[in-house]
Amino acid sequence: MSVELSDHSKRVGPATPGRTPAVVLVLVAATFVVILNETIMINAIPRLMVGLEVSEQTAQWVSTAFMLAMAAVIPVTGWFLQRVSTRRAYATAMGVFLAGTALAAAAPVFEVLLVGRIVQAAGTAVMMPLLMTTLMTVVPESDRGRVMGKVTMAMSVAPAMGPAVSGVVLALGSWRMLFLLMLPIAGVVTWLGLRRLENVGEPRYSTIDWFSVVLATVGFGGLVYGLTQFAEGGAVRSAAIVVVALAIIAAFVARQLVLQRNGTPLMDLRTLLHPTYTKALILISVSFMTLLGSAILLPLFLQNLRELTPLQTGLLVMPGGLAMGLLGPTFGRVFDRLGGRVLVIPGSFGIVICLAGFTQVSMTMPYWQVLGLHVLLSLSLAAVFTPVFALGLGDLPAHLYSHGSSMLGTLQQVAAAFGTAAAVTVMSVRTDQLMNDGVGERVAQLAGMKLAFAVAAIAALVVVAIAFQLPRRQSPKPQDMPGDEVSDLELVR
Repeated sequence: MSVELSDHSKRVGPATPGRTPAVVLVLVAATFVVILNETIMINAIPRLMVGLEVSEQTAQWVSTAFMLAMAAVIPVTGWFLQRVSTRRAYATAMGVFLAGTALAAAAPVFEVLLVGRIVQAAGTAVMMPLLMTTLMTVVPESDRGRVMGKVTMAMSVAPAMGPAVSGVVLALGSWRMLFLLMLPIAGVVTWLGLRRLENVGEPRYSTIDWFSVVLATVGFGGLVYGLTQFAEGGAVRSAAIVVVALAIIAAFVARQLVLQRNGTPLMDLRTLLHPTYTKALILISVSFMTLLGSAILLPLFLQNLRELTPLQTGLLVMPGGLAMGLLGPTFGRVFDRLGGRVLVIPGSFGIVICLAGFTQVSMTMPYWQVLGLHVLLSLSLAAVFTPVFALGLGDLPAHLYSHGSSMLGTLQQVAAAFGTAAAVTVMSVRTDQLMNDGVGERVAQLAGMKLAFAVAAIAALVVVAIAFQLPRRQSPKPQDMPGDEVSDLELVR
């Protein structure tokens, strides 16, 4: 069967309620594969240090560079997804990802491996906005919760499986096996996708403002870099980078406001005029901050203080990610029947309670308690993510779906970097204070982790506050106007 990329192939209309469109299932599978790579290198750092003769700080860049590239590329996806067909966007994303994977597998030196990871991330950056935009276009509002649950599965199970999968693979072979195993899997997913994928909507020609591209790349990439450097030390230098990056982002925002007058912004900020979307954006960003903060603290606790191996740590935290993903569709069906508040409000309280529970970690805490808290935290996050994604993007008119997905993905990366930086910084500062006062290193580290979890719990109160402000269901909105024009009513409501 042909897999050519003609933009004139059959286009998908609205799906039948109760059925998940094949185009969405294809994109969920592909998104799962590419997101798995975001965390799959975490356990490979020691092997890279030996095999490629680099320091630990240098080896960490295989993860940092991936995050940086995601933050730099995602702002461009809103424009890109409007300009090309679904099949062409999919082929581009997966083709770039496959090229990066092959380059990383064959890397003779660390610098080539780093380039491969950046290329991988560029392909990954397109997939999530493509999936979200397509879902919002073809799935009826009454069925979005159930289908969005499948997206939650891809978003949560893949990162949770990354460390465990890499732990098993590294126990059997070299770090290159992580990429060599991924190549045929991603290749099959790409081939099957191009056989079954059909175009959704009509591409719209628009020019691109390259000055905005530069500002977005340097601004958002620099912000994520500056935040990650807080975790590496050097607070003054990191703060300076963050300040400069924020100034560049401010210039980017000003540029988009000017470009909106002729309808060609790189990232359409009119999405923020829709109140439910804006609240969802804040809620998801804060949730990701707490999620990534705990995701960095828990392995440090289990490996550095409780002396578990990376594989044991990965297996201990895997059930939480699996539970989060597998129950995502169930939460989605509840959302379709009962609305969002019945899930988001209890879920937001669950996040705070679990993070508060982690402030009680100790050298003798039973592992089943750690497992239970992590599973409950994962379920609480799933109860929040599934309806909030649907409510937030559902508040936008159709022609802003791609821009809304792009902004959501960008802020997720920034929030992830900020959550990691905040957690490590709070822990390190508290640990150093106690060690300077004569407290033993392990006791000081444990106290630092407890304080970091406490700060995360306090930050999560923002999630609770916003949860009560979200509507039960998507509010009615005016009929979308053709092109990029929006009614005056929509702009002021």
